[in-house]
Amino acid sequence: MGLLERVRRTIERECMLARGDAVVVGVSGGPDSLCLLHVLSRLREAYGLTLHVAHLNHQLRGPEADADAQFVARLAAEWGLPATVESVDVAAFAHAHKLAIEEAARQARYAFLARVARQKHAFKVAVGHNADDQVETVLMHWLRGAGLSGLRGMQPVTSLSELRLGEEQDATTHSPGLLLIRPLLGVPRGEIEAYCAVHGLQPRFDRSNLDTTYYRNRLRHELLPLLETYNPRIREAILRASSLAAADYACLREQTESAWARVVRAQSEQAIAFDLRQWRALPLSMQRSTVRKAIHRLRRSLRNIDWVHVDNALQVLREGGTGMAATLPSGLRARLSYAEFMVADEGYEPPPPDLPLVSTGELALRIPGVTPLPGAGWRVTARVVALCDVEDETLRPASAWQAYLDYDVAGKHLRLRTRRSGDRFWPLGLGDRPTTVNGFLTNAKVPRAWRDALPLLVSPTQVLWIPGWRIDERAKVTVETHRVLVVTFEKAQGNSRSTGDTAPPGRHRDAKAVVA
Repeated sequence: MGLLERVRRTIERECMLARGDAVVVGVSGGPDSLCLLHVLSRLREAYGLTLHVAHLNHQLRGPEADADAQFVARLAAEWGLPATVESVDVAAFAHAHKLAIEEAARQARYAFLARVARQKHAFKVAVGHNADDQVETVLMHWLRGAGLSGLRGMQPVTSLSELRLGEEQDATTHSPGLLLIRPLLGVPRGEIEAYCAVHGLQPRFDRSNLDTTYYRNRLRHELLPLLETYNPRIREAILRASSLAAADYACLREQTESAWARVVRAQSEQAIAFDLRQWRALPLSMQRSTVRKAIHRLRRSLRNIDWVHVDNALQVLREGGTGMAATLPSGLRARLSYAEFMVADEGYEPPPPDLPLVSTGELALRIPGVTPLPGAGWRVTARVVALCDVEDETLRPASAWQAYLDYDVAGKHLRLRTRRSGDRFWPLGLGDRPTTVNGFLTNAKVPRAWRDALPLLVSPTQVLWIPGWRIDERAKVTVETHRVLVVTFEKAQGNSRSTGDTAPPGRHRDAKAVVA
């Protein structure tokens, strides 16, 4: 089977092209890109393609690079194809962004191709990566310690937005529907060079490909020939392994998406919160995959995630307790709380929940009357009724934000304030010994970030109620009660959300009657 037919079958199998596509072809002037352009030109009529040549001079090889640019421009004109030829100082870009030259060139090149595609209203960018490039890529990833994702190597079709080119370049490549295609990915370099010779193509020679100070060139010229002394068909073996990894990764990714939907409680551009119990019930591979997915969601430009970071985080998340944290790449941390863990920036503080949280200070409770909570969007209503006039005979509060108290025990000089050191409390139904408010909040698993903003209802002598959780045993309504103080937290007028059945996370309404 000839090279043209092999490429055509690859295009059909991978659904690379549709009739009428506009395609930007990255052409360096070397044998791979020259073969690619020639093949696509031969297929142009069959697919109704519109081709546009794009060449970026990296300014790394002086006059030779300039000659390459001139060669590509002249070739495109001879073949009747439009072309965009530009240059960028890759060395300066690498220095400014603290990147290796190879990575800087990669980022600049793909950003350029994406920009040309957007300008030319093309949704496909074709590049000339071949089977030998794939072998080198997989081997590089394996030496780095990559998982299945890296061991797949390059994919025949991928979204340009998934290339992770750094924050500055990602903004350029983020175009919905813009695909990168590699029609020659299954063709060995030797066949490409033979094709160029048969068709009289005279590609440019890039001397930098012989420079073994570049990591990829060392693999190509030193490591792979050595491995061939152990297995003469090592390239085939690596390609087969990458194909198996790609199939396994596709299955794993599908399972990860399903697990993600079950274990993620909330997500935003700044943070992702996981249900701790459900996450811990996942298999280890799913735990690892969901954490990696969270890192990628929050750091879209991050290309490589160190295995050590993820593995260390898993140990903390699988076995750690509330308040523990694990360091993740690129300034992220995973922090454990009672029922969840959150992946976010190290200094990230979640927005306050839709609860009646307030700043420090005191407010006198109007009895009877309405007391607004400044800045909280809530108000507190208080009324006093005779025990015989209480509508609910069981004296069961309508929600966690309502309390029935013995008015004669509570008194009329009540205030709302936040907790103080030394506050003590006798939680209703939890034994006959008082505890500290701090101890109760900890045992009740009230999130640490809420504790200093949760208003308490207090008298001059005691804490009467921790709204949302418990009243004090000594202030409960009994058969000896004459007057009942009904205190209710509710959203201020204008907010459509009702508090009738609202309970804080981890808090359920007590079904027992309050009368004792």
